[in-house]
Amino acid sequence: MAETPQQALARLIADRGESLSALSRMIGRNVAYLQQYVARGSPRTLPERERGLLARYLGVDEGVLGAPARQDADVPYLDIAAAAGAGIASDGERVRRRVPVARDTLRAAGVAAGHASIIDVRGDSMAPTLCDGDRLIVDTAARAIVDGGVFVIRLDGLLAVKRLSRVAGGVAIASDNPDYPARIEPVCAVTLVGRARGKRFTALAGESRIVFDQDLAYVEEESSKHRRKAAVHDD
Repeated sequence: MAETPQQALARLIADRGESLSALSRMIGRNVAYLQQYVARGSPRTLPERERGLLARYLGVDEGVLGAPARQDADVPYLDIAAAAGAGIASDGERVRRRVPVARDTLRAAGVAAGHASIIDVRGDSMAPTLCDGDRLIVDTAARAIVDGGVFVIRLDGLLAVKRLSRVAGGVAIASDNPDYPARIEPVCAVTLVGRARGKRFTALAGESRIVFDQDLAYVEEESSKHRRKAAVHDD
C-alpha cells in the first residue's frame, strides 16, 4: 500500500532524528501544527508554502508530501541557435531532446504546447534583454508581426532573433544593443519562425525540467523606446 503524505513526513522527520514540533516552528507555525497534520489529518493537505519549505528542508520532491502531479508538455529542444548578432546558418531543425515544461507555464505565456519549441541564443546584439547562452521558448504559431515584439527570423538564409516593427517599405529589424544598427528589409525577405515568449531557462539536474528565472512577460511588446529606435533608421 502506498505511503500517505502524513506517513512520509513522519518517516522523514524520524529518519533525521528531528521532531514534528521543531519543524512546525521552522515553517512558522505553532508547535502542534505538524503533529495535528500527521495524527489527525488536519489540515487535510499541507498548504503550498509549508509543503515547499518542508520538501526543500528534507530534500524530497513535493509530490512525496502531497503536491498534485504536474501536467507537463514535452517541448522539443531544437539543435539550432538563433543569433543575437549577424545570424547563424541552419541546415535544419533537428530535435536535440524533449524537455518537460509545465502546461500552466506555457498557458501563461500564451503558447499552445504543440507550437512551442526551445532554442539557444548566440551573440550579444539583443543584450541586455537576451544574452549569449539564454534559451528561448518560441511560439511557432505567432507568425504575424507585432510592433516591438521579439521574433526568431530567417533572413538571407541565416537564423536570428530580433525586435521587429512594421514600417513604410517593409520591416524594421532592430537590436536592443545600441552597438548594432537597425535595418529595413522588404516583407518578402523576412521569414518569421516564431515569437520569443520566454528567456533564460535552466534545466534542473536529475529532473530534466525547465524552470524560469525571469517572468515570461519580460519578453513582450516593447515600449515606445524601441519603436523610436527603429524609427530613427526609417529615413
